[in-house]
Amino acid sequence: MSVDKSTVVRIAQLAKIKVPKEDLKMLAEELSRIIEWVDQLNEVNTDGIEPMASTVGQTELSQREDVVADGGCADEVLLNAPQTKNGYFVVPKVIE
Repeated sequence: MSVDKSTVVRIAQLAKIKVPKEDLKMLAEELSRIIEWVDQLNEVNTDGIEPMASTVGQTELSQREDVVADGGCADEVLLNAPQTKNGYFVVPKVIE
């Protein structure tokens, strides 16, 4: 399948994006190459292969206990601050 400039204009209108006229040819060629690549997937023999709903064989996600914690690394976090005081971040006053 080949994409022409008018198709690119229509796609751009539907996507509500502005495409400069000088880019239409390049985009048409690029979209045509993408569609050709996707068409190659039709050549893959999938006979006898069952469709997959997920690539993960696990049906149930593992869960952890919901425990409130401070992370235990406040000192390490404060090392990232430009300025601290009494174990807190120093920030500029924003309310008078």
